[in-house]
Amino acid sequence: MKKILSIISILALSLILSSCAKNIKLKDQNISHETKFGGIYIEITIDDFNSKGFAYGDSVEITFTNGYKLEDLPYYNGYYTNTGEALLVGYPGYPYIRVGINNGADLWTIADLKDTDKATITLREKGKYLDMQEAMDIHYTDIQGDMPDEKFGNFRVVNVGNLKENILYRSASPADNQHNRASVVDRLITNKVNTIINLSDTDSELLAHTTKEDFNSPYFKTLYDRGDVIALAMNMNFTAGEAIDRTPTFYMEYLNESFQDKLIRGLRFMLNHEGPYLVHCVEGKDRTGFVCMVIEALGGASYNEIITDYMITYDNYYDINLESDPTKYNIIKTKNIDEMCKTIINDQKVDITTADYSYYIEEYLVSKGMERSEVIALKALLNK
Repeated sequence: MKKILSIISILALSLILSSCAKNIKLKDQNISHETKFGGIYIEITIDDFNSKGFAYGDSVEITFTNGYKLEDLPYYNGYYTNTGEALLVGYPGYPYIRVGINNGADLWTIADLKDTDKATITLREKGKYLDMQEAMDIHYTDIQGDMPDEKFGNFRVVNVGNLKENILYRSASPADNQHNRASVVDRLITNKVNTIINLSDTDSELLAHTTKEDFNSPYFKTLYDRGDVIALAMNMNFTAGEAIDRTPTFYMEYLNESFQDKLIRGLRFMLNHEGPYLVHCVEGKDRTGFVCMVIEALGGASYNEIITDYMITYDNYYDINLESDPTKYNIIKTKNIDEMCKTIINDQKVDITTADYSYYIEEYLVSKGMERSEVIALKALLNK
């Protein structure tokens, strides 16, 4: 009898908790346009949002006052959905929780939102996506500690394929110090690079970095003052359509340029500036990963070389590699760099593991607005 009563009690408690979970709702929250990557900030901090009863791995429903609705949305602390899928994310360092499309279009524009609209978030199912959250939950430290500077700064030379030796470097930002890496990276690039392709900032943001009290990147400042740094302020919508070759007057605020527009502008900057080149964003991870993949492909790199270089970043930041955590390694590879490779190939019949990336990258860049003669010139500049 006691055992039966105990089971009944547990079932009753489960029903109560389930009922409470279904009643968790956050009404009429202010929203704002997150313009850099194209998403929606719901103006509540991550800690405050989680204190309301929401947790990473939950399924939520978001309804906006203009009638736009997102159902069965995973809530993660990282971008763990597939490319093109929407999610609610509480990414460490974000001022608020954010709704967006992973590596995709601007959800604010798609939803036709205005600053006067509000959002209501309802818990749909507790822990529905917990397996993915736990499988992908990764963190890194912003404290240098005892690791080598190269690992901390995610800094490395990219000598793959037929690229000239030491012509291409990649890293975290040498200018933006939000992760305490800028001065470390600046020391590493000193007298090694002549031109910087900055993927994360606008010119005004770059200038603001140089005026902060903690700015300590004299070599970056030298290159910036010399005109050898380009600020592209790229998002991560690498799956967008055709790029438009615009005149320089359209570049002022960056808002009218696609990912591909900015990619081509960065490559043209390389054509007109002396190497070696540094490519970076904030962490040197995904935007840097895509652009470096393009340059590596121009150098005739193989699929394995491209994958290996991309995944070094996850070893540097999270100690994830094929030996330490093959499950996470393969999930990250499949969701991120494999999707980038598929975008370049743009043919489902082609095996991305054996494709001739030198051929496909040329066709890709021409299709996005670059002159074939420019692509050929860039190959000649970069290759042995």
